[in-house]
Amino acid sequence: MWLEALTTLGLGVASAIVPVINIEALLVVAATQDRAPTWLLVAAATIGQMAGKLLWYYGGWELERFPFVARRMRKPKAAAAMEKWRTRTDGRPWFMAGLLLVSAAAGLPPYAVLAVVAGALRVRLSVFLITGLVGRALRFWAVISGTAAVISWW
Repeated sequence: MWLEALTTLGLGVASAIVPVINIEALLVVAATQDRAPTWLLVAAATIGQMAGKLLWYYGGWELERFPFVARRMRKPKAAAAMEKWRTRTDGRPWFMAGLLLVSAAAGLPPYAVLAVVAGALRVRLSVFLITGLVGRALRFWAVISGTAAVISWW
């Protein structure tokens, strides 16, 4: 039981850093093995994902320190896009929190991208973590529950 949870945690971190690793598919396989409770798998995947997404968040925080990003941000189009995000979120913490929650739960816009944007916009770490933990947990629970429902049809 704990081995499955630790494995899921590690895969959660890996899938957060390397987006081509599909944690949802791995979760479904782990849940069908019935070696660990669903809540434990969801918790492990959620914590692992958020640990990995913190790297994206802090990368966004230091985004302009990377030379290739600094060069890109000097271009009018990129600077305008970042200013547009700043204008949308300045003085509207609920807007960014809602966007983070929806992205964490639904995956649109991609959560890794939004994690970088949240870091670059200096969104509070607590807001990023709470919305991410809730959204990811809902997503993973829905994936496992939905798969179980479909399997029960046969």
